[in-house]
Amino acid sequence: MNDHMNISNIRSVFFIGIGGIGMSALARYFHSKGMEVSGYDRTSTTLTEALVAEGIAVVCEDDPRLVDADADLVVYTPAIPVESRIRQHCVSIGKTLYKRSEVLGMISASTFNICIAGTHGKTTTSCMVAHLLRDSGYGCNAFLGGIASNYGTNFWSHDRSVAVIEADEYDRSFLTLHPDVVSVSSMDPDHLDIYGTAAEMEAAFMTFASQLKTGGWLITRKGLKRESDFNAEHHLTYHAEDQTASVHARSLRVEDGAFVYDVVGPDWEITDLHLSMGGIHNVENSLVAITVARLLGIDDQAIRAALASFKGVKRRFEYIVNQPSGTYIDDYAHHPEELRVLIQGARTMFKGESITLVFQPHLYSRTRDLADDFAAVLDSADRVYLLPIYPAREKPMEGVTSATIADRMKSKPMLLNKLELLDQLRNEPPHLLITAGAGDIDTLIDPIKETFHRA
Repeated sequence: MNDHMNISNIRSVFFIGIGGIGMSALARYFHSKGMEVSGYDRTSTTLTEALVAEGIAVVCEDDPRLVDADADLVVYTPAIPVESRIRQHCVSIGKTLYKRSEVLGMISASTFNICIAGTHGKTTTSCMVAHLLRDSGYGCNAFLGGIASNYGTNFWSHDRSVAVIEADEYDRSFLTLHPDVVSVSSMDPDHLDIYGTAAEMEAAFMTFASQLKTGGWLITRKGLKRESDFNAEHHLTYHAEDQTASVHARSLRVEDGAFVYDVVGPDWEITDLHLSMGGIHNVENSLVAITVARLLGIDDQAIRAALASFKGVKRRFEYIVNQPSGTYIDDYAHHPEELRVLIQGARTMFKGESITLVFQPHLYSRTRDLADDFAAVLDSADRVYLLPIYPAREKPMEGVTSATIADRMKSKPMLLNKLELLDQLRNEPPHLLITAGAGDIDTLIDPIKETFHRA
């Protein structure tokens, strides 16, 4: 982004694709600073409706006459196609269009930044870090890739010049940031449409970590690929079980649907922590949040209280229904590794229960590239319903459908559309149901919830 573009000179901002989780956080940031904020997105969602309720103008028609193309700053997401009339109009009148990542880089140029990266786990971890800082009274600005259930938002501001930022590897976005603390949870192959190879994607993570400011801290999951290649002045590792990690859990157990454990650091420990979230991976995510809080000098009791009150993230192992008659969990998992962790988490919390999983594949390219991995992990659920692929930014690919996954599975999943799925769940209500995917499967949450209450 142009260095001479001073953020304090901006009076109005227009967003092309304002409904995206990262875009809406930026919109809320500028709105909180008293700037005039408006935007366009293709469809009205719960999130765009929330923005409108907060005083941000949002249109859903791709009509240049409806928008503020004269805004001082125009921010766009590549998810809105080049053919968009609004996008083309902004270009035709000579507007420079900035990516979300460039604007985030500009905002973070003058703050102390805690940047949470990784192909999985970054949303929950960044929400945990931000919650620990907010709940303890330390305070922070938060730019999150999910809606923190405690606060019902993906952004908040504070006078303290500290920012917790979810650092997105998609399109190399995170390379615009100025990190003081970097956490990396995973570097599994993803976004190969952008990177081409797994090695290229790993190289981007290495570059990102190398951008740590002098004296900064790097926190990586123990056993991470290329762990020894990271070159940071201060490097801590973490792991739920591996006691050779700098930070690890001890005496981990499940009590009343919550994890209870101690955390051992390099020269400190905190006992009797409670986390009401499924999945060992969330214990692991909490190790990052606790480590950051310790680095910032937050005291043990404040950390303990904040962690116990953490309600998680919308669509991250989120309990929609949790009662004796049945449990319904919704999750954003859209990559084989995320699905594996999700199913394992449910097995830990609900020992011996049969798992019914509804999965909506996300992107034709990801389905094609990872079909064997998807098939293997979905086979670990007891019953699987597959919805049609959610295309997001892609055009259909010949021969790639949800059947591409189903044909590779040992068990026989049912291929259903949304209406057929609801009928199926009414006719055969499961005791433990999980819905998973990053597309528009969340529009089914309420109708599915209804089937539970009828059951």
